[in-house]
Amino acid sequence: MKKILIAIGILILLTACGYKPSSHFVPKTIGDKVYTEVDVSLSDPENAVLIKDALNRALYSRLKSMAASKEEAKSTIKVAYHAIKFIPLQYDKNGYVVYYQANITLKFQFLNDKKQCERLISGRYEFPIRPSAIISNSLRFQAIEKGSIQALDQFIAYLSSRGLLQHES
Repeated sequence: MKKILIAIGILILLTACGYKPSSHFVPKTIGDKVYTEVDVSLSDPENAVLIKDALNRALYSRLKSMAASKEEAKSTIKVAYHAIKFIPLQYDKNGYVVYYQANITLKFQFLNDKKQCERLISGRYEFPIRPSAIISNSLRFQAIEKGSIQALDQFIAYLSSRGLLQHES
């Protein structure tokens, strides 16, 4: 009985204070159709495809915005790799690296008819490897993909906060 009353109380509290998720304000910032452009890195051309797909999935799943052609889009998001670093985090008793952190810094540019902004955002991904082994291509791509998706999530959160600020002013 107490649990039901607490749940009802929380529900009333959240609805009474006018709570709206931040994704509610993003359409005011980016619109419903977005053109995405990913610069291809010469050192990692495969990652451009991963980032473009992840960006389009994130826009649709988190913001309900659709990827569109450049002509019909209301806004544009450009993404480019700024830096990719692999940092050893943990060593075994023989001095071999057994745990790495991938730091992926992406440069985001958001453009629409009213505003434009540019941000450098870093994503991180930690992963283990076998002692005395090198980072395989599959582990490397997975780390870059996961770190890039984390950076994309941070950029979407940034856009949603901008939408909130736009709505209040």
